[in-house]
Amino acid sequence: MSETTLRKEENIVYSRPRLLTDAHMHYCPGCSHATIHKIVADVLGEMGLGDNVIGVSPVGCSVFIYNYIDIDWVEAAHGRAPAVATGISRMNPDKLVFTYQGDGELAAIGTTEVIHACNRGENITIIFINNAVYGMTGGQMAPTTPLGMKTVTCPDGRTIELDGYPLPITEMLCEASGTCYVSRQCVTSYAAVKRAKKAVRKAFENTLAKKGTSVIEFMGTCCSGWKMTPHDANAWLNERMKSMKMGTLKEIE
Repeated sequence: MSETTLRKEENIVYSRPRLLTDAHMHYCPGCSHATIHKIVADVLGEMGLGDNVIGVSPVGCSVFIYNYIDIDWVEAAHGRAPAVATGISRMNPDKLVFTYQGDGELAAIGTTEVIHACNRGENITIIFINNAVYGMTGGQMAPTTPLGMKTVTCPDGRTIELDGYPLPITEMLCEASGTCYVSRQCVTSYAAVKRAKKAVRKAFENTLAKKGTSVIEFMGTCCSGWKMTPHDANAWLNERMKSMKMGTLKEIE
């Protein structure tokens, strides 16, 4: 690394994003939600959208997200965030509207809502946190739990014979006619956070440009549900992601 680069790095000042409140977060140590909240708040602040954005969050670990990001929020019934966001977006076409959802909700009770919203091409962004378990209720198997993974409801690991295949919901949303941008990201490293931030900004820009539905899937950790330390959870997730396509899965200009 050159001396000039070192000097530039020394001059970087890191601070809390303007829209991120100083409320103490309730998440378990090592949970990905906190980092993703910071990314979302950072992007919204940089885009100057604090007064022109509405977030929709249903039931789940992030149900209290309205305490942490200082924008207008609407709470939706479990699985109904895309439908609520559709109504808000159509009544407020000049607003940026996005949902913030977990896999135990979006990929289960909310599957119909998200598929049809994406197929219609609603001008919303869907931020989808996939930690492969029902984290809020104790770590039960979710639709996205991978084969072989142990949960409290499949203690010997998920099997095809008993539990069926994991639902590839993000790949399914790539096939929806109305999605203009689908991306899979994570926050297990500094470099990954930088890539994720760019993806979130791209999604928000698409929504403001009324290009259709943008979907960002975050591969997240759930240390409590996985019964792992934060270090081991990140390592396990990084290993799992080696067999998955990361980054942009679909983009229509």
